[in-house]
Amino acid sequence: MVFQDLLQSIVTGPISKRAISNPAVLNEAYNYSLPSSFSRRMCIDLNGLVILLISGTASIDEHGKSIHIGDIRAQTVRTFQNISALLAVEGATWKDAVRTSCYLRDIDRDYAAFNEVRTTFFKQQGVDPLPASTGIQAKLCRPELFVEVEAIVMFSTCTQDIRRAI
Repeated sequence: MVFQDLLQSIVTGPISKRAISNPAVLNEAYNYSLPSSFSRRMCIDLNGLVILLISGTASIDEHGKSIHIGDIRAQTVRTFQNISALLAVEGATWKDAVRTSCYLRDIDRDYAAFNEVRTTFFKQQGVDPLPASTGIQAKLCRPELFVEVEAIVMFSTCTQDIRRAI
């Protein structure tokens, strides 16, 4: 398949979209005692170009409980672990991330600690280049949560074909 053929299949082929989950790590929001109407993540397959849209993810366990209350560093680690587990379901890693939106309850108080943990995490994962990112102060869905992260991840299931065509 040449590059033009791949582009043509993306443009003219059917678009597949489906929710993805990893209930061993993080339950779905619609399973909460007060259900929320959204998918934690969506997989869009454009005929080999895969886009993962990761909804705001926080320090939540597999039962929907907030964990590491009062500890921004531990909440940040758990948040990135939760997203890592979601990415793994689709065969993706943080190296495929192109964008993150990072919401902090108190950006003045917590940004330095959050950024230190994030920087260490990305170095451990070998992420280079780093994804584009925005830090935003926001009132989060639960008062005990200090951090929530969204991510956009892109990868190709046709990597070998693309490399041959370039």
